[in-house]
Amino acid sequence: MEEKELLRGGQFLVKETKCEDVFTPEDFSEEQNMMKDAVMEFNDREIIPNKPRFEAKDYALTEECMRKAGDLGFLGVAVPEAYGGLGMGFVSTVLTCDYISSGTGSFSTAFGAHTGIGTMPITLYGTEAQKQKYVPKLASGEWFGAYCLTEPGAGSDANSGKTTAELTEDGKSYKINGQKMWISNAGFCSVFIVFARLEDDKNITGFIIENDPSNGITLGEEEHKLGIRASSTRQVFFNDTIVPIENMLAGRGEGFKIAMNALNVGRIKLAAACLDSQRRITTLGVQYANERKQFKTPISNFGAIKVKIAEMATNTYAGESATYRASKNIEDRIALREAAGNTHQEAELKGVEEYAIECSILKVAVSEDVQNCADEGIQIFGGMGFSEETPMEAAWRDARIARIYEGTNEINRMLSVGMLVKKAMKGHVDLLTPATAVQNELMGIPSFETPDYSELFSEEKAMIGRLKKVFLMVAGAAVQKFGPDLEEHQQLLIAAADILIEIYMAESTILRTEKNAKRTSEKEQAVQIAMSKLYLYNAVSIVEGKGKESIISFAEGDEQRMMLMGLKRFTKYTNYPDIVDLRNEIAEKVKAENQYCF
Repeated sequence: MEEKELLRGGQFLVKETKCEDVFTPEDFSEEQNMMKDAVMEFNDREIIPNKPRFEAKDYALTEECMRKAGDLGFLGVAVPEAYGGLGMGFVSTVLTCDYISSGTGSFSTAFGAHTGIGTMPITLYGTEAQKQKYVPKLASGEWFGAYCLTEPGAGSDANSGKTTAELTEDGKSYKINGQKMWISNAGFCSVFIVFARLEDDKNITGFIIENDPSNGITLGEEEHKLGIRASSTRQVFFNDTIVPIENMLAGRGEGFKIAMNALNVGRIKLAAACLDSQRRITTLGVQYANERKQFKTPISNFGAIKVKIAEMATNTYAGESATYRASKNIEDRIALREAAGNTHQEAELKGVEEYAIECSILKVAVSEDVQNCADEGIQIFGGMGFSEETPMEAAWRDARIARIYEGTNEINRMLSVGMLVKKAMKGHVDLLTPATAVQNELMGIPSFETPDYSELFSEEKAMIGRLKKVFLMVAGAAVQKFGPDLEEHQQLLIAAADILIEIYMAESTILRTEKNAKRTSEKEQAVQIAMSKLYLYNAVSIVEGKGKESIISFAEGDEQRMMLMGLKRFTKYTNYPDIVDLRNEIAEKVKAENQYCF
């Protein structure tokens, strides 16, 4: 069997990926499907029926459900068996996060904060003694974790925190003083991961601090929030809190690194946590549209509603495709590093860090798709959608936080392009050669031959290749023009990031469908083919708009004219798909199945 090529993070932009080399939800193993069923059953039994209690800020219920999730092993999926976890792979971790998160954002936030940023910093950075002491209790749900990074003056600029750590006179402990805010799980956690600064250190340092009120730890009142209402969110105050020196996490000044790497994993898991919500919202939307009659016909028969159903289903399918593609890349990279002799800790850290660009892309794309999905869900329900009696308004409110936490979408957009440029500088991704080739192509005479697009997705894949050229053209020229000052041009970076995001999401969708069509048949995958074409068409429109905005912002005269001509050439179909037909085909399938069915 031919060895599959494992691309490095960001290389999707400059290398072609074969469909056989991507992992799709249709590739779940028997064990993964059993885990998925168990998690869905838990969600349907414990979470969904209690939705009104969560919306009424029943914090005790959130804690109770977390304990039940611990009893079933769900809190320890990613934790190595040596520390009481299930030690399952990265894809299984993401899958659990996906299917457990759709009942309510309140439980989803508690689960994500505990299993991710509450536990992971110890499993990935802790000493053996720290792991033995804390991780088994966190994996079982006997204890819960919380993560204290944000402060009133330190949000996106995470390294600017004012909380201090001072060595005590006997040299055995640190004294922590400061204030943290927006701390998820603060109301019921047993242990905090806290970031503080030692003296005038450039970078913050991480500490493991047990939640003991007699040790100078006080909590603010529960915050009243737009959504995730039963997620415990409080301020935490440290007043001469004593922490033994052996509770420092990693080394002095390593806190910023811990925070950034914890966020990388948090980002892909956040994308996963938005997926089943989209499936459920789409299902609820189509069920209502099939039942609701106006002008003597179900509203699902109206073109205006079909557009919504088709786009909701398509974006959900795209989000799944890209999230599981990246998850498997991370899992494979971890295995590669373990085989090369890295410890599990090192392998997992480096494996996730390798795909930090993809993690940022997914975080942005899927968090915005779930918000749009919920918004259209309200619209399908019409006036009823605005009522607390129907599920859509809570879904819409819960979705809103996803664009803010784990780094705002604006920060993640700029990060994705910034990290790619850094990888190019280090020689990990060769952007220069293809960017130069694109510049030469712009100077050359375009080919007027009509290509043969008879094979499935041959035109779509050629289009993806050209969208990559748009990114290389824009980013290459911008780097040449601004050099290291590029990061000061935020609007340009954000526009370039939107191009990058659409390339990754559209390519992932097409590769998933192509792989499955080869396994089954094009006939069997007809609607998935329609969704892949629809997603790409929408992506091309975005790339066209963002490309134009970018070029106009920094190029002028002949250079501007040449690049705008290139943009036009690179975003032009030979055969435009009939978008109305595609949407109708997708909507009819979802209507007939009365649910999201892919």
